[in-house]
Amino acid sequence: MVALSELIPPEAIRLDVAAPDWRAAVRAAGDLLVADGTSTDAYTDEMIQNVVDNGPYIVIAPGFAFAHARPSPAVRRTGMSWVRLAEPVEFGHDANDPVDLVVALAAQDSAAHTDAMAALARLLADPEQHDRLQSAATPAALHALLRSHDGVEEPAAAPEPASAAPDAGRTGTEQHKILTVCGNGVGTSLFLKNTLEQVLGRWGWDRQVSVDATDTISAKGKASEAVAILTSREIARTLGDVGIPVKVVQDFTSTDEVDHVLRDTYDV
Repeated sequence: MVALSELIPPEAIRLDVAAPDWRAAVRAAGDLLVADGTSTDAYTDEMIQNVVDNGPYIVIAPGFAFAHARPSPAVRRTGMSWVRLAEPVEFGHDANDPVDLVVALAAQDSAAHTDAMAALARLLADPEQHDRLQSAATPAALHALLRSHDGVEEPAAAPEPASAAPDAGRTGTEQHKILTVCGNGVGTSLFLKNTLEQVLGRWGWDRQVSVDATDTISAKGKASEAVAILTSREIARTLGDVGIPVKVVQDFTSTDEVDHVLRDTYDV
């Protein structure tokens, strides 16, 4: 397991950065990845092009953009950076603009950073912790907050009654599967997967329903195996009709919103 504070070292944190627009904000986060040897300038260009190609789906919570692109030769090792902006900027997202925090991810694959992603999702979903992160005076102080959250899991709430759980999967023998989808399959889809798994765990449905984070291309091929897709509005438009319900989530860190979407999916 790679801890969040290991993926975001103090030297990869900058606070109160001036950025005139979203491109400059993403580039500032990418420059930190380049400076510590995580990636090259080419990867920063790929993160920016990802938004140009797919829209502002990386703005996955109010005020928060999770910049990333596909694994590529421009990524030297898996790592992350943290940029808090002096003034918020518009990415063009209907619900979550303006953005004052950009976290960038450079991933060699989707395996090494899943626990760190879960920790980050829990941190940003907690209003008290979020306020502490926003008010941290120095990179060292912010890093200490990240480090204090390493390995801390959210307490499980009482599950829904077992009788509310879905029957075994479509064939009667397999689990139900839900896909969480983003443009690349290693960033925002993992955020949403982590939040959905928290909700399934609270309901006591985690043995009946599995979650697979994937990209737009793979999702079209996997749709026949799943009961639903959860994703952003921008990616939902890209997917179009895939033969199963496609549910839009605005705040990928909100267990309340994902709870509502899951209830709608299963008519609970």
